[in-house]
Amino acid sequence: MAAGCFLLGLAAPAQDFDLVIANGRVMDPASNLDAARNVGIRGARIAAISAAPLRGRSTIDARGLIVAPGFIDLHQHGQTEENYRFKARDGVTTALEMEVGVSPVAAWYAAREGKSLINFGATSGHLPARMAVMHDSGTLLPRDGAIERPATAPEQRQILALVRRGLDEGALGIGLGIAYVPLASREEILQLFRLAAERHTAVYVHMRNSGPVEPGAVDGLQELIANAAATGASVHVVHITSVSLRETPVNLAIIRGARKRGLDVTTEAYPYTAGMTDLSSEIFRPGWQQRQGGISYHDLQWAATGERLTAETFARYRKQGGMVAVHSIPEDIVRLAMADPMVMIASDGILDHGKGHPRAAGTYARVLGRYVREEHALTLMEALRKMTVMPADRLGMKNLGRIAVGANADITVFDPARVTDRATFTNPAQYSEGIPYVVVNGVPVVRGGDVVEGVEPGHAVRRKP
Repeated sequence: MAAGCFLLGLAAPAQDFDLVIANGRVMDPASNLDAARNVGIRGARIAAISAAPLRGRSTIDARGLIVAPGFIDLHQHGQTEENYRFKARDGVTTALEMEVGVSPVAAWYAAREGKSLINFGATSGHLPARMAVMHDSGTLLPRDGAIERPATAPEQRQILALVRRGLDEGALGIGLGIAYVPLASREEILQLFRLAAERHTAVYVHMRNSGPVEPGAVDGLQELIANAAATGASVHVVHITSVSLRETPVNLAIIRGARKRGLDVTTEAYPYTAGMTDLSSEIFRPGWQQRQGGISYHDLQWAATGERLTAETFARYRKQGGMVAVHSIPEDIVRLAMADPMVMIASDGILDHGKGHPRAAGTYARVLGRYVREEHALTLMEALRKMTVMPADRLGMKNLGRIAVGANADITVFDPARVTDRATFTNPAQYSEGIPYVVVNGVPVVRGGDVVEGVEPGHAVRRKP
């Protein structure tokens, strides 16, 4: 065996590698490796990491580029071919629907098996289960039956049974959007935490309240911490900046304190000063301006046209329903979250026929370009850790998020001097730049900066029931 070469199992002829990524600077946050290495891939696994040259049937020359684990997005609502192409161009090899989740779970996975550019997966969702039981007419989010009244005791049992069935079918945890069903009782939410603890999995939560006006973001987080402490469940708090706003430093301190005392609590954020959600949702029930930090109608931007809203257009579009950007997050709060070593990167992304939020296309390149290279808010290795091994560990999956022998061959190759986002609020469907190669399960899905046509190597990411 060549010096500096580590192979999976017995030594094999160099030409036995299906793909070699040669001459790159390999950065693996899990091991803190940061050195010139060659990576040999056999099938869907990394088979060698070598200081010596390797040969294979195909070679990617990564000279002058960073070779990193593929980015893992824990919060991606867009689970379509369109969205997967933008994710791949942004360096994402695994995109998961964890906040809202899905139901029924088995059918959702079956619809994507063997048809996906990148890896996919989802939680068992409380929202879709509640919508089904309470006959809500909404699609992604509830808009009538599930929000007009509290669930009865029999309905709560049916909802819980559907969530439990989803876990039996391999869902990655429990998805919970409390803010979208504010009439859900504290007991209903506690039951879901009990189920998560029973199944040794995590709850991925959009907390009940947001903003500074009580009961606000601090109260919302305290409900989650109390439930985690009472049940032993693990909890992941989604998009901490867009719900906490100016209360983000307080809430990060609460999470840090809970972690020090043994609670399994994690969180995430995206690198933008605006969120996005459906204007017809309960986020915009009366009092929304105060809950969003005192913003105005003009701070809302209709995704379909890019226009800023007025009281008149707000009322009209709210009846219609559709995505709206919410410009409410202070830039210093975004930077704070990007720099905090505890906060993972996740996009909360969705595009529909080119309309949506730029985070669906540019989240990861934006962190690397703006917050690492330009603003020095965090180091490159720190940023990669937030995008790879941290979300993999949250999932409890040691084969993801790593450049290591035996790990999944999900790899992103990028130019640290050029990587940048291009997506904007008026034109979100623009690919990131400076990411010339992306490999999913050993198969290149981006080559020379373009999506490779006709390949669908994405695997389902499931949890063993």
